[in-house]
Amino acid sequence: MAWDIVIAGGGFGGYYAARTLEKTLPPHSARVTLVSDVNFLLYTPLLPGAAAGTLEPRHVVVPLREQLKTTDLWLGRVSGAEPAANCLTVDSLDGRRHHLHYDQLIVALGSTSRTLPIPGLVEHAIGFKTLSEAIALRNRVVSLLEVAETVHDAETRAEFLTFVFVGAGYAGLEGLAELQDFMSDVIDLYPRCRVQGMRWILVEAKERVMPEVAPNLAAFAERELRGRGIEIRTGTTIEEVGERHVRLKGGETIPTRTVVWTAGVKPNPVVGRLGLPLTDGGRIDVDRTMRVSGHRNVWAIGDAAAVPDPARKGHPSPPTAQHAIRQGRRVARNVAAELGAGGHVKPFTYRTLGVFVDMGRHQAVASTMGIKWRGFLAWFLARTYHLANMPGWKRKARLVVDWTVALLFRSRDTSELGQLGHPPVLEQHPAATRGEGAGADRSAAILERT
Repeated sequence: MAWDIVIAGGGFGGYYAARTLEKTLPPHSARVTLVSDVNFLLYTPLLPGAAAGTLEPRHVVVPLREQLKTTDLWLGRVSGAEPAANCLTVDSLDGRRHHLHYDQLIVALGSTSRTLPIPGLVEHAIGFKTLSEAIALRNRVVSLLEVAETVHDAETRAEFLTFVFVGAGYAGLEGLAELQDFMSDVIDLYPRCRVQGMRWILVEAKERVMPEVAPNLAAFAERELRGRGIEIRTGTTIEEVGERHVRLKGGETIPTRTVVWTAGVKPNPVVGRLGLPLTDGGRIDVDRTMRVSGHRNVWAIGDAAAVPDPARKGHPSPPTAQHAIRQGRRVARNVAAELGAGGHVKPFTYRTLGVFVDMGRHQAVASTMGIKWRGFLAWFLARTYHLANMPGWKRKARLVVDWTVALLFRSRDTSELGQLGHPPVLEQHPAATRGEGAGADRSAAILERT
């Protein structure tokens, strides 16, 4: 009899759990099903590079079907579960509802952007966690440059050239640094904007940037950003986001058309509908082996689970890719051991070996096994680390090509491709029925709608 193993989530944790099960379980001993709402793994540490145009967006994702050889990929969204009946509810992309039965379940549903009840935040800010958000942000800043170049009033133009990032963790600091680097390269193509100059602001509620790294490395990163003219407001929060402004704590109002929200993450909301015990922080309650409390055949990993951090007693593991990868590998071996495929169920013991913060312009900060790096060498180490961890030789080769081209040719592509994925409505024009002028009419219609 073949066991049914279902993995909910195709991020780092789910992908590495599936791949490890393929290598660990005896052939034909189990059916492994991976449920994901997209058919790729997003390599999130490289998201800022995709936003800044140094990496082709398709090169920072890994097609799951290409890498997983025997795992059954089920494209859909997890909507609930009945642990007592060993059943996971999945809604396919065409609206059909399915009930997947399992002998072992691994929950790796990840996280979403954490928002706060700030007036105007949801309506006017943009996140920076998904590939679509990163590409939309790049298209947005390029569009704003184009608009600003046509504005004659300097005060109004300043709104289009002011960019506010909220949250100075990995996503906020790296995203701002890469985009500012990109915009500094292309602004010479916009004479009015070049004369006016840009304004970049990083807002952080805590007293320093990058609380995840050592204070001296965080200080170096802050000096690097300030040296580029970036304003850093620590110990500051925002009180309101409008279509044309953001108001900071204390009453300062900054005219801007772009507010990027990167102030933390929260577990995927669907974990609250799985019938599993949760901690006060909303994560699934698990023990050191990543087994869910009170459920012998259910496991949880990654950002959605409160996996005890071996390095900090009483705290959950941080929501980073390197932890999710190791948890995925360990939970797969634990599931295999539970099914009698060899080995023993063991606790998660991984401790952070290093951190990398890539800031563009060949600058980064890093800490590896207690050794601190900064500047060009840290940047080189960060690139090498990500290259080594990118799954698949084809993806590694494409990263090398993208990075090499960026080194040899400093000019950036300023094409605004916001129409990708949003084709104009196909219309029948009177001229087309006469067989003349159809091309001109179609071009006019497209320009009108964009």
